[in-house]
Amino acid sequence: MLDFRNISVHYGHQDVLSNVTFRVNKGDRVGVVGPNGSGKSTLFKIVLGEMATDTGELIVENSPRIGWTRQNPEPDNEGETLLEYSMRGVPGLSEIEAEMQSLEAGLDDPAKLARYGELQTKFEHLGGYDIETRVKIALGGLGFATDEFGKPFKSFSGGWRMRAELSRVLASKPDLLLLDEPSNYLDLPAVDWLQKFLKAYDGTLMLISHDRYLLRTLTSIIVEVDAGTATRYEGGLDWYLREREVRYEHLKAAKENQDHHREQLQRFVDRFRAQATKAAQAQSRQKLIDKIDEERIVLPKRYTQSGRLRLAEPPPSGIEMFRCEDLEFSYDGVRKVLNGITFNIARGDKVALIGYNGLGKTTLMRIIAGTRKPTSGKAVLGHNVVPGYLSQEFAETIPPDVSVYRNAKNVWDEHGGGPEKNFRNQLGAFGFDENDVEKPAGVLSGGEKIRLAFLRLFLAAPNFLLLDEPTTHLDLDGRRLLQEALQKYSGTILLVSHDIDFVRAVATSVIEITHEGIRQFPGGYDYYREKKAELDVAAQARKAEAPANRGAESGRADAVKAPTAKELRKQRADERAKIAPRVKELKQRVAHAEKKLDELQKSLDEASAELFNPTPATDFAELNRKVRTIQFEIDRYTADWEAAATELEELSS
Repeated sequence: MLDFRNISVHYGHQDVLSNVTFRVNKGDRVGVVGPNGSGKSTLFKIVLGEMATDTGELIVENSPRIGWTRQNPEPDNEGETLLEYSMRGVPGLSEIEAEMQSLEAGLDDPAKLARYGELQTKFEHLGGYDIETRVKIALGGLGFATDEFGKPFKSFSGGWRMRAELSRVLASKPDLLLLDEPSNYLDLPAVDWLQKFLKAYDGTLMLISHDRYLLRTLTSIIVEVDAGTATRYEGGLDWYLREREVRYEHLKAAKENQDHHREQLQRFVDRFRAQATKAAQAQSRQKLIDKIDEERIVLPKRYTQSGRLRLAEPPPSGIEMFRCEDLEFSYDGVRKVLNGITFNIARGDKVALIGYNGLGKTTLMRIIAGTRKPTSGKAVLGHNVVPGYLSQEFAETIPPDVSVYRNAKNVWDEHGGGPEKNFRNQLGAFGFDENDVEKPAGVLSGGEKIRLAFLRLFLAAPNFLLLDEPTTHLDLDGRRLLQEALQKYSGTILLVSHDIDFVRAVATSVIEITHEGIRQFPGGYDYYREKKAELDVAAQARKAEAPANRGAESGRADAVKAPTAKELRKQRADERAKIAPRVKELKQRVAHAEKKLDELQKSLDEASAELFNPTPATDFAELNRKVRTIQFEIDRYTADWEAAATELEELSS
């Protein structure tokens, strides 16, 4: 389908792509990976005809219908609605429909009838009869509410416009689908939906992404773009990650041999170029050096631009890190972004905050960080809790016009400081050398910005990390470094991320924000997915039962025939089967809570007895802390027991 042949592209003196050769066959599912700025998007621009090559050619076979997302989507006219915009993703479809409508009044004319038949066939082939349904499904899956379909497209923000653009492309059913970082503007539920949608897509897919979950589940071929070259790996992401290390070792050995050979030649030239008897030999060796320079082996950028991410040991704190009760927040005093939010986070928790965009995740982060105050309700940090906030908008916490050095030095001085040499060592440990430290923070790459943000966190040594989309603009290796650092971190974390693999690896519990309120899940992401599916099934079952109950009570004459005893038994058995997994889980929660409460009560009795009958060795301060901790745990397990027992009673009734 696409044949890249010896393609080279230069920006000024920079070689973006150099003699790139690979092929994409019909039906291939290709993940395009590589460091930021390596030329991945340039490949797409060449396919779309937006950029010419300096040398080489791209051969496009069979004229495929191509779907891609534009970076700055705009409506056709001022009044164009979200639905209307999203439905014009198939080129020529609206024109065909308009011509069909103009012909409908004169179908008694054989010529017009024949033309109408031709147009109808094209319209059907392009999916015109079900495009509205496909668009609505895509819009809903990407987080749009049904009542937003009729709103003007221009009323939506940039991020939501990009979602609409994505829905427009997905619903158009192209032969070749080009997606450049499609998850950047999505929240985690929408990424999940996108993965399921693309899994069922039967065309040819080229996906530029740093999202390991999408790459791992959607692609079977990887093209790595790095150091001006493109290498096709005939396997999925995990196979590529293994093979690239093998390839790198071979490449490294070949480069060492090449460099050694060049040094030998250069020494000969430097020594004998001025001697008449050796001039010819020196000239011959100089030609060999020139040839080596033309074919110089270049190591991938990901190995030459690596930096470190570290986190300081968190200072001690109380058991409870954060608690909010009936929290509400509004920016304009009219629309509540957060309403009736109640939950708590304990020391050592690593919590993923999940929910569609617009439900207040970032606002909640800002309230916990102290940069916003709740409109009403309580929001309380625990004893000795030191929050460290990393905003998805870097300018919110890191001034873009301030240098790397000064951004870090201000934090260093604020937290005790020390010798300049020690501070410089910390800069170097996070990958910043003397050429980087005077750069304004605003010109740094995504990877450099995240390293600077974590350097500031390291110097401040917080014990409660608040991370809002920390993986945005990080490549595969940057995400791996960040993930490993957070897994090793012994403090508390609250994070928002659209990277499912990252959330799955780091989070040990989940808080979900929905339009109906907030729900806590004590397990990781997979546990959350499993339990959420069960809750959704139970909710749908209750919703389906409600109209049936109302119909039975109405006693209408046109009611359906009453079910037989056998049918009633089967219906009750089906209902029990639907809720059986949830009932089992609730029983386990009740039993676990009761067991823990018994253990905690015994511990509390023992500690209380020691308080009333102290010995000379009794440490009253430590004993009081122990009593408070046990009481806190008793409250937590009691609340969990009450919630589980209440729901169990409702399901069993």
